[in-house]
Amino acid sequence: MHASPPRAPLLAWLGGGLFVVSLAFFIWTFFVRFGRVQPDGPLASPLLVDLSLFGAFALHHSVLARSGAKRWLTRRVPAHLERSLYVWVASLLFIAVCALWRDVPGEVYRREGLWAVPHWLAVALGAWLTARSAGVIDPLDLAGIRQGGGDAASPRFRVIGPYHWVRHPIYLGWLLLVFGVPHLTATRLAFAAISSAYLVVAIPFEERSLVEVFGDEYRRYQQAVRWRLLPGVW
Repeated sequence: MHASPPRAPLLAWLGGGLFVVSLAFFIWTFFVRFGRVQPDGPLASPLLVDLSLFGAFALHHSVLARSGAKRWLTRRVPAHLERSLYVWVASLLFIAVCALWRDVPGEVYRREGLWAVPHWLAVALGAWLTARSAGVIDPLDLAGIRQGGGDAASPRFRVIGPYHWVRHPIYLGWLLLVFGVPHLTATRLAFAAISSAYLVVAIPFEERSLVEVFGDEYRRYQQAVRWRLLPGVW
């Protein structure tokens, strides 16, 4: 363990706070703003803008999460701030994506009364699955706070709770959260489809990085837990 400069823990905690703010802003954006049905209008132009916005976020989120990019970054910034810098940029980009997202006209369906109950149960399950799975990884480590405070430990691979069901339960929670809503506007559908498509594309690359870090331990996990994202499907 190496001591970090006095300002590093503050920057890390501020980055962690910004990460929480970005999640809160997404929740408000998706469940409030994206729930407003937009009148008829052009379809192609807002979708192109939305794809570009999420593409910028996805490019940063994927490339800088890879081992080679991390090594490149730590040659240019202090190693104890590598994760915190990643969180700062990712959080700001996510806020920008939500703020600049173009509304798409129309709605797909609206369920009310008892018909809405299964949808809200799916959303609640998705929220629980995301929180529970992130807790296994350690939220303070994810947010770069431990690294910034000089308390970062060697990465540990643990198979707990939802990780016995699928290899990426956080992503499964995301699918339930964004597709489970009882009122699916076209704007919500666009956000759900684009973000979920990114997850499907990113998973193989993420698993390559996990094999680099954990080696045969992760390969055995891949054999033991067959499904990546959807039980019985993929």
